[in-house]
Amino acid sequence: MPAKKSKRSSAAGHSTSYVKLQKNYCFVCGMNNPDGMRLKFTLDEDRQTFVSRFRLSKRYTGPPGHTHGGIIASILDDAMGKVNKLHNVIALTKEMTVEYLRPVPLRQPLRVEGRGVSIEGRRHTNMAEILNEKNEVLARSRGLFIAIDAEKMFAKFAKAKSGSR
Repeated sequence: MPAKKSKRSSAAGHSTSYVKLQKNYCFVCGMNNPDGMRLKFTLDEDRQTFVSRFRLSKRYTGPPGHTHGGIIASILDDAMGKVNKLHNVIALTKEMTVEYLRPVPLRQPLRVEGRGVSIEGRRHTNMAEILNEKNEVLARSRGLFIAIDAEKMFAKFAKAKSGSR
């Protein structure tokens, strides 16, 4: 009888088992959202900062030639939210403030950076900035995120979903 193929590698701590990833429909960073922005974030490990480089098309127009304030806030919120991954928590935005310092231009190279400020229990305070090529800060935010118990939250969602059938 042939040996069964193992789903795990023999090296301790390394699994080769297949993990099905859920689709990401996030408006800002979700690759599965056909109407979303699809921003890609990377971690700058030295600075413990999440960074995304991007250009915004005319689709995101607010004032002529510039970005709508709601889009700016969405990008900042997403950049701050990424920081919670550094602490292995799922945390939801409780509140955020945005400072619109200069108009954010369309079709120009931009970057957003998100980093942590403080953690007090379940309360994670993060900040983010949108910068232009000259490293000028165009918009800045500060947000309070509350860490949640994902299993409890998703269990409630699953019950509501199965109860609606």
